[in-house]
Amino acid sequence: MQFTTPAGRNPIDQLKVVGKPVTRVDGPLKVTGNARYAYERHEVVPNQAYGWILGATIAKGRIIQIDTAAAEAEPGVLKVLTTLDRDPVPPGFRATVHLFGGAEIQHYHQAIALVVAESFEQARAAAHLIAVEYETAHGRFDLAAEASGAKPIADRDSPDSPIVDRVGDFDAAFAEAPVTLDESYATPDQSHAMMEPHATIAAWADGTLTVWTSAQMIGWHREDLAHMLGLDKEDIRVESPFIGGGFGSKLLLRVDALLAALGSKATGRPVKVALQRPLIINNGTRRAGTMQRIRLGATRDGRLTAISHHSLNGNLPGGFAEAAVAPTRLLYGTPNRDLALKLAILDLPEGNDMRAPGEASGLMALEIAMDEMAEKLGLDPVEFRIRNDTQVDPAKPERPFSERHLIECLRTGAERFGWSRRNPSPGAVRDGKWLVGLGMAAAYRGNLVTPSKARIRLERDGRLTVETDMTDIGTGSYTILAQTAAEMMGCPLGSVKLALGDSAYPASSGSGGQWGANNSTAGLYAACVKLREAVAARLGFNAEDAAFADGMVTSGNRSVPLAEAAKDGPLTGEDGIEYGDLDKRYAQGTFAAHFVEVGVDSFTREVRVRRMLAVCDAGRVLNPITARSQVIGGMTMGVGAALMEGLAVDRRFGYFVNNDLGGYEVPVHADIPHQEVIFLDYPDDKSSPMKAKGIGELGLCGVGAAVANAVYNATGIRVRDYPVTVDKHLAEAPQRA
Repeated sequence: MQFTTPAGRNPIDQLKVVGKPVTRVDGPLKVTGNARYAYERHEVVPNQAYGWILGATIAKGRIIQIDTAAAEAEPGVLKVLTTLDRDPVPPGFRATVHLFGGAEIQHYHQAIALVVAESFEQARAAAHLIAVEYETAHGRFDLAAEASGAKPIADRDSPDSPIVDRVGDFDAAFAEAPVTLDESYATPDQSHAMMEPHATIAAWADGTLTVWTSAQMIGWHREDLAHMLGLDKEDIRVESPFIGGGFGSKLLLRVDALLAALGSKATGRPVKVALQRPLIINNGTRRAGTMQRIRLGATRDGRLTAISHHSLNGNLPGGFAEAAVAPTRLLYGTPNRDLALKLAILDLPEGNDMRAPGEASGLMALEIAMDEMAEKLGLDPVEFRIRNDTQVDPAKPERPFSERHLIECLRTGAERFGWSRRNPSPGAVRDGKWLVGLGMAAAYRGNLVTPSKARIRLERDGRLTVETDMTDIGTGSYTILAQTAAEMMGCPLGSVKLALGDSAYPASSGSGGQWGANNSTAGLYAACVKLREAVAARLGFNAEDAAFADGMVTSGNRSVPLAEAAKDGPLTGEDGIEYGDLDKRYAQGTFAAHFVEVGVDSFTREVRVRRMLAVCDAGRVLNPITARSQVIGGMTMGVGAALMEGLAVDRRFGYFVNNDLGGYEVPVHADIPHQEVIFLDYPDDKSSPMKAKGIGELGLCGVGAAVANAVYNATGIRVRDYPVTVDKHLAEAPQRA
């Protein structure tokens, strides 16, 4: 199905099933432990062996030799593979490092060997007996120290569109502005810290490879494995029906899948491999830290006339930069802009996508700067943002937003949160020993459209089977796809069976970039249209006139049970959604306003978040329960980014010291107070036939700044270097006492 014009009225608009607060259809499997994750799939193939990956203990240099004799002599050891046994495996889709092969070491904990044994314990014990001789080289591990050598970088998705965006004459406008701000901000390296580790079971049979793995993007993993192993992708099957979180870390093929496949090939046995937490953090990907400078110029009545946002971060050679300036392109209407992104070369583990790449880091700086500017102007922070709203792309005024209701988000949030009671004087409100503050931030995240396919089959008994390689990373894909099928075919939700996460099924959008829900349901919508046509034809109806409701198909004064159409054999509809240029003609985005109340202990400077509110404008909400879960998850991640999360770099040896969940702190239940979420109801007919948009990453965008702004309102201490920890407060506290 081609989606080239705005969606008119269609069966989804009935909202009998779609849009309802349906609990997760996969919930019973999750709570009973029957939703098996990759490493737990003991039943898929017999006689599984265990692999343990050994990581490099230097961050830069070469391997001189690897002695595996002692490891190979250990009981139960089947095979030891080393990086010196192979030429470097070529990088795959969007990857910036080779995962295995060759003597060069690019980063700490790079995989250099795999031990395959009869048991996990035997493989682990043997790996510790491998002796490695290195030749170390000078490494670059400090972003600030490498800033002078940083270079501008192009947008990785549009190589001809460098992330250097200049509109108007910023320098002149900034020089003439009666009120200006010029501040610098920093965000640290961060880890995805998802619960389920990267894990894979790989098995070969008759020259074909099957991997049961934890992958957000089935198609990308299949293509990368084919590329790295020199196979046709038709000779590889990837299965990932349940995933225990990813946040972007499982978008790309990682070393567990590659080495499980190589280990299985070498031993003739199915091999299972999981990355232990230190390897996940030092061998896997990260959100790269940033150093950002923001300059704002405004009239005295609060109209922005100039905005400059420059961001620097570091990655391995060939890597991409965290596009922190991206939200500044579209969030506020400013006639003069200067946006630039630079990348320094660092010999740290690969920087790549993490939930809301670009927007999460960029808004942590921009939305503090907006508060600082509002204070200079003597304006309320909400009002300042409202005055600078735009309904068109600031760089292309002829390109309006498809739907944009940021002002309503701001006003609704302010009213619901009691913002009018906020004291604008920092440090003025106390509750016993606690200094109390309110903060807010606006949020933006782009709406990405991408092709997606599905197949739906009407079985003889009237039940429906949906097949697509779409994944569910805990986001609710099973549920909203079931709702879509039930709505389109007019049948009960319980009559829909879902089969997801298998490359044998039609290729979907996959899960990532908050594009999964809208695009995968749109692809299924297209398949349902095909099935409706097939059902109508078999029943002798005109498909344009047929109505599907309550398990019946009706046209005129004739009504027939849906199951009747399949009595002579199942009927199948298979199709997908392909997009035209609506996303080029209209700026498509999602918007939110976040409000936070914090308490700061006046003696210890401990920060406690007291309450949170998000008001979201993200098109049609397909399921309020699963959507709310996504938003409060993002809000929780935002608290972590604001107050505790940060990978500590050992600048001598080039590795992340806090490389486990004991040292890398994330919020727990006790850290998170009541969270309220409000969804505005503005279906977007230019987004897809579903009129929905993504929402999972919007819940994170802006939250860190809202927390930081609340802390400032409570204490009068402005921390611009995340996370906002006690030590940074104490450094300023004596001056503010």
